[in-house]
Amino acid sequence: MASRRGFIKQGGLALFGIGLGGVPSFIARAANSNKIFAPYKKKKILVCIFQRGAMDGLMAVTPFTDQYLKAARPTLFMSAAKDQGKAPLIDLDNRFGLHPAMKSFEPFFREKRLAIVHGIGSPNNTRSHFDAQDYMESGTPFNKGTSSGWLNRAVGLLGHDATPFRAVSLTSSMPRSFYGDNPSVAISNLQDFAIQMRGNPMGANMAAKSFEDLYDKTASGLLKETGKESFDAVKMLQKADVKNYRAENNAFYPNTALGNSLKQIAQLIKMDVGLEVAFAESGGWDTHFNQGAEQGVFARNVSDLSNSITAFWTDMGAYQDDVTIMTMTEFGRTVRQNGTGGTDHGRGSCNFILGNDVNGGMVHGIVKPLAVENLEDGRDLAVTSDFRAVFSEVAGRHLKINSDNVLFPDWKGIKLGVMKS
Repeated sequence: MASRRGFIKQGGLALFGIGLGGVPSFIARAANSNKIFAPYKKKKILVCIFQRGAMDGLMAVTPFTDQYLKAARPTLFMSAAKDQGKAPLIDLDNRFGLHPAMKSFEPFFREKRLAIVHGIGSPNNTRSHFDAQDYMESGTPFNKGTSSGWLNRAVGLLGHDATPFRAVSLTSSMPRSFYGDNPSVAISNLQDFAIQMRGNPMGANMAAKSFEDLYDKTASGLLKETGKESFDAVKMLQKADVKNYRAENNAFYPNTALGNSLKQIAQLIKMDVGLEVAFAESGGWDTHFNQGAEQGVFARNVSDLSNSITAFWTDMGAYQDDVTIMTMTEFGRTVRQNGTGGTDHGRGSCNFILGNDVNGGMVHGIVKPLAVENLEDGRDLAVTSDFRAVFSEVAGRHLKINSDNVLFPDWKGIKLGVMKS
């Protein structure tokens, strides 16, 4: 007999669909209905987006007055000057410029809803994608043996009852961030709703069409533990109209993996199934060659990132006070471009935090002039903001978590003030 508790502790449930086609709709007015069970009442929601491959933070948010950077990037450097015949950087503060493909972010920055942290990264100087992602998602940059992810630990610190959809990753497999003892699910596509157990050798090949089918195979005592509200949450998903989703406020999601993931997260939030921590991914950031400047692969990536987040935020409407979005990437790129028009594995990058309780309209962090003597290992933007300082503040302030020693063991740093006090 399979143990529900057992496979949850090994990494949660993985819910898989076929492809990234349609997205289920929701009954909009259910959000304010008095018939909603207590666990579904609106709670704060943190949405994390991992940019896998290491984003070039110096191109996303460029210190355009830095002559050292201009010399180091003869074909990649971008200017904020409006008379250059090319799309200029969006001047944020007379020093940093936002990539023109991210123009949808500018209003959020001006409205002080969007904060940027520059020089963010890990204290571990590995340039291995796999190791750096593992360290960032576990939240323990000098301990490869950590079994849990920092977001799973965050879920465990929320301190109240939850539905099975408290922590959801819109990915085809469970991300390292969600590994651990606290229940979480990975859903590749809500359109083809199905369940597969993950991490339990006895039940690895078991599949069920619904939570009821799955729990019928478990001990009856565990079934009682789940509660009627959990089944109701699942039934809401199963009965959702998969073809006719309409985003609110004329929000337009890009037809991309990230756009579709964020659209589905919006669906879950509006259905009030108990979502509190969501995770999505954006790929293609390993720009070793033909990176491009105002056009090219990097421009397409940041356009997708910013437009997908903008669509999601716009779609949230009345839920905006409850949602904060944070991006992350394992490391940055070299200051100097390489011989193939790209950049190699570096150290510091930048990230974006959007929300109504964010201390926005600022580029936080320290970026010294990019002279060789100020570069890490003589080649990279130095990491001046430990990622744990930012992640702990965002999760702590937004989700009301006050246990940094549990969230990020062995870290005792200083927070940056990216969230309103």
